[in-house]
Amino acid sequence: MFGLMDGFLKNDPISLQKDILYHVEYTVARSRFSFDDFEAYQALAHSVRDRLIERSHDTQLFFKRKDPKRVYFLSLEFLMGRSLSNSVINLGIRDQYAEALSQLGFEFEVLAEQEGDAALGNGGLARLSACQMDSMATLDYPAWGYGLRYQYGLFRQVILDGIQHEQPDFWLNFGNPWETERVHVTYPVKFYGTVEEEILNGEKCNVWNPGELVEAVAYDNPIPGYGTRNTITLRLWAGKPSDQRDMEAFNTGDYINALVSRQKAENISSVLYPDDRSYQGKELRLKQQYFFVSASIQDIIRRFKDAHSNFDEFPDKVALQLNDTHPSLAIVEVMRVLVDEEHLDWHKAWDIVCKLFSFTIHAVIAEGLEKIPVDLLGSLLPRHLQIIYDINFNFVEELKKRIGLDYDRLSRMSIVEEAAVKTIRMANLSVVCAHTVNGVSTVHSELLKTKLFKDFYELWPEKFQCMTNGVTQRRWIVVSNPSLCALLSKWLGTEAWIRNVDLLTGLREYADDADLQQEWMMVKKVNKMRLAEYIEAMSGVKVSLDAMFDVQTKRIHEYKRQLLNILGIIHRYDCIKNMDKSQQSKVVPRVCIIGGKAAPGYEVAKKIIKLCHAVAEKINNDSDVGDLLKLVFIPDYNVSLAEVVIPGADLSQHLSTAGHEASGTGSMKFLMNGCLLLATEDGSTVEIVEEIGAENLFLFGAKIHEVPELREKGPAHDVPLQCARVLRLIRDGHFGFQDYFQSLCDSVEGEDFYLLSSDFGSYLEAQAAADKAFADPKKWTKMSILSTAGSGRFSSDRTIRDYAEKSWGIEPCRFPSEFDG
Repeated sequence: MFGLMDGFLKNDPISLQKDILYHVEYTVARSRFSFDDFEAYQALAHSVRDRLIERSHDTQLFFKRKDPKRVYFLSLEFLMGRSLSNSVINLGIRDQYAEALSQLGFEFEVLAEQEGDAALGNGGLARLSACQMDSMATLDYPAWGYGLRYQYGLFRQVILDGIQHEQPDFWLNFGNPWETERVHVTYPVKFYGTVEEEILNGEKCNVWNPGELVEAVAYDNPIPGYGTRNTITLRLWAGKPSDQRDMEAFNTGDYINALVSRQKAENISSVLYPDDRSYQGKELRLKQQYFFVSASIQDIIRRFKDAHSNFDEFPDKVALQLNDTHPSLAIVEVMRVLVDEEHLDWHKAWDIVCKLFSFTIHAVIAEGLEKIPVDLLGSLLPRHLQIIYDINFNFVEELKKRIGLDYDRLSRMSIVEEAAVKTIRMANLSVVCAHTVNGVSTVHSELLKTKLFKDFYELWPEKFQCMTNGVTQRRWIVVSNPSLCALLSKWLGTEAWIRNVDLLTGLREYADDADLQQEWMMVKKVNKMRLAEYIEAMSGVKVSLDAMFDVQTKRIHEYKRQLLNILGIIHRYDCIKNMDKSQQSKVVPRVCIIGGKAAPGYEVAKKIIKLCHAVAEKINNDSDVGDLLKLVFIPDYNVSLAEVVIPGADLSQHLSTAGHEASGTGSMKFLMNGCLLLATEDGSTVEIVEEIGAENLFLFGAKIHEVPELREKGPAHDVPLQCARVLRLIRDGHFGFQDYFQSLCDSVEGEDFYLLSSDFGSYLEAQAAADKAFADPKKWTKMSILSTAGSGRFSSDRTIRDYAEKSWGIEPCRFPSEFDG
């Protein structure tokens, strides 16, 4: 029954070569162009996809036969990165493909570079989701991922004269060889309209008569596990016009409205995060959220009903994971389906729903929690607003019995916020319904309990858990750093760490070994060469491999404090300029690398990018400084670039104002690759310190409990002299654009909400400690080895096991080993 295609899909080099040639013929015939590396990549990708589809098909048949409880992971973003290398490594046939391609005159590495990044997400939240999918597949959990198939990504970042410009990211222009369109898997999604009461079997029921119908079409992306045949599916939805409405318009000659309807339907899955500063933008974002939720819930219920007829079994077979508040409408949608379509009693339906959902929140402050205006929700989803009101009424009435008539607390906990603009608090809805609510680091989880959801924690302490985020070592070491991967396997004497990353602790006994240190430094040098070559090709700046590669790559935001980094670079530049030659000879050379995107409407973040370029222009062309200091901004930072930058980094900066970073998975990726961290005690850094020891990283800055007191001092606090001098250089136009940068200086010397001036002295001390350590190669290399050795706790494998055991209640369901191949 299983593995029936194995006879057709052999994995030896000769068979793979024939398969690639088959796809070559198909690709060339379709493209009508001469055959080049890109066509070869397309052929190779389709050959790999054949094997993924085979395994995915076998996995789903096996799940169907075993009928385990499944988890459905709902996320509006998945930042997958390139799929080719990850897929062939997880399939275990990378070497066979390389040999087959070599016989055809191609290099695997060259073809892999032809692949673009799938623009299905932005930043840490989306990449976290991708890592978790990899771990679910590798650990054999019966799982599905659900999201949107965006036609355009967030935007492509282009830098002109130091200014960020946003351009459309046409990532699907050449198709996506990894997806399969499921033309027969479509669901109608309803919007607008009215709700009418009707009598059914003698009882009143609500019927939603929609004003607009859109079809959700499924696109499946296979996610292979490592060391297992299990291959799970990421199902993405694209919006298409309803065939019924389309045909009605064409049949009546209303061609214009037919085209408008088509455009409106396709807009839903057109772009990631439409600008929601206008009503139309808010409406489109809400449409996206419900469209993805409705299609996913229909698909999940259809799969359940294929094997079961009693919804009492629903929580025993289905776990629904909300990745932040974007999918929270799923709660209301399941209630609507159970009550309006399956005709369950309200209280029975609510009992079922409360057993289904677990909720991960990534916000740190109340201002970051999602709220939907009641008028907008009532217009777009009238039945859902009614259901939310009913949920809230029942909740508040029950709450009164528990806490009495404490109206302030009742108001804070209500799902409906009665403010100048009446809104629905989606986080409150999720907390009320979910059986577990988790933060994504120890620090974050405590903030949820003591600040963000303090009222709810006091009511339901058993709901709140901590599931520290993690990243997959298969992407962030095996794929992105093959030299380090080979070194780890050699010294550990096994490749088993790729599935059991806790085995990396075995490196600790060799941390002082001179041979390991020598090999470790050589791996780092090879990776720095690769990064240096990219920097020169991208910017024309030639950098020294002897310099410390000092990296800060993340979304540009005031709380992430790229501005603090740039102020520190200016201070270093100023110091070097005022040294004599003998003093300069003792300076540890640095290549400072910054990368990340600013939100299109975030003017302060864009000014920070411009300042970075202005400072780089000055430093990189100053012959007095030479190779002692370089500053480079990497534009359009994405997963593929991260796979070059992270292995080549010596030092990685994580500078968030304490209490503002929920977790920070970037630090985990650098840690795995033996990069030393310079960081505040925020997010997951606190747990990293527990694993590797404070002596193996460079900590600075105010602690979380100190931040409120420092802010209370307000503008009256004194700016340190070193910080004041740096700001004066900017104000006096030393880097040009004098007027343009005045507001940045004002933000530091004025309110200084993010405590740049408060932390500046401590920051310089941490930088000096990093310089001192780097000047001692043996010490630095030992710290690097111990960083990798202590990174096992931050694998997404551990995260997913925690979810499976503590929240989802699911067990591994591994495809029988006799079919592995």
